[in-house]
Parts: sequence; structure tokens; C-alpha cells
Amino acid sequence: MPVLSWEGEDMPVLSWEGEGMKVFDHPPSGFPALVLNADFRPLSYYPLSLWPWQETIKAVFLERVEVVTSYDQMVRSPSFEMALPSVVALKTYIPQDRPPAFTRFNLFLRDSFTCQYCGRGEDLTFDHIIPRSRGGRTTWENIVTACAPCNLTKGGRTPREAQMSLRRSTHRPSAYELQDLGRRFPPNYLHASWMDYLYWDIELEA
Repeated sequence: MPVLSWEGEDMPVLSWEGEGMKVFDHPPSGFPALVLNADFRPLSYYPLSLWPWQETIKAVFLERVEVVTSYDQMVRSPSFEMALPSVVALKTYIPQDRPPAFTRFNLFLRDSFTCQYCGRGEDLTFDHIIPRSRGGRTTWENIVTACAPCNLTKGGRTPREAQMSLRRSTHRPSAYELQDLGRRFPPNYLHASWMDYLYWDIELEA
């Protein structure tokens, strides 16, 4: 289970050790706001959808968001006073079923940030299953995450020729799939006011 520990003055770090998740009430550095869609689900889990407080205040004044909860910290000017929002929800729903962009980050996320040949999570790059020199295309189905050593070992061969088996089949992920995968990689810090809107539908332990 994930556990938060402190690193530095005001930045807790999440690790997956111990019993249960510890969440601190101390505001994270910079007072970011968790941004929810109009259905009160985070816009993104990984990276977690956070706005800096300046952008959040602007969105509040432009009436683009509703303030759900706030920090104790106040922001003041000669004409107004306002508690900094810790959670806001968009007033207009943003559809989440759009096909995800074919980017290096999304490719790594689809493959859980692990080499699809050996399972390592360091020194990652990407590999064409069918090499480009043989007409292999740069597509979701022909690209996998690979560590540099495996990429070098495979070279211009196919996995079968290199006797390197893929750990899973390749496919074009949906936005929902990437969101679900993103929930496996908790952010570096969590504020207590965010917890009602994060991981709320994960099965509870007996």
C-alpha cells in the first residue's frame, strides 16, 4: 500500500510500503488545485490534473470552474479576499473518449514504463517491432517500450529472429485505458482535500 513520507520542507513523497496511505493536511508547495471534470472525476490521473493557484483564481473569476474545497491560505487584494481553492470542478464537461495522441509519454504509459522484452524500468526508449529498414511503420501496433540494452541487442531484427519475446501484445489504447493505467502511478504528493476525488472506486480491502 502507498505511504507518504516527507522530503524537504513541504513536499511529501509517496512510496508503496507499510500499511495504508498516509495523507498530510499540510498544503503542498505552490498551493495547486486538483482539477475535476464536470462529473467530478479528475481530468487526468497521470500526470495528475493540477493547476497553479494563479491559473485557478483566473478560472474562478472567468466562471469556468466551481470551487469545491479550499485551503486555509487566503489571497487578498484591496478589493477582495478569497481562500485559495484546493479542488475545483469544470462547469463544462470535457469528453474523455477521444483517441489518445501517439506520443512517447502515452506509449510508455501504455506499457507501464517497463521494457516489453525484459521488464526493466530504466533507460527506456522505444523499438520498432518490425524494423523501419524492413518497412515497419511508426504506429501503436509496431512500437513498444524497450530499454536501451534490449534495443541494442535486437538491432535491425524482428523479435523472432533475435529470440526476444514480447511480454504482451501491442494495441492502440483508449483514453479510458490510459486513465486506468495512470492510476497505478500515484503523484509525488497528495493533499487531504483531494482524497474524496481520487481512487474512490478502487476495491476496498476486507
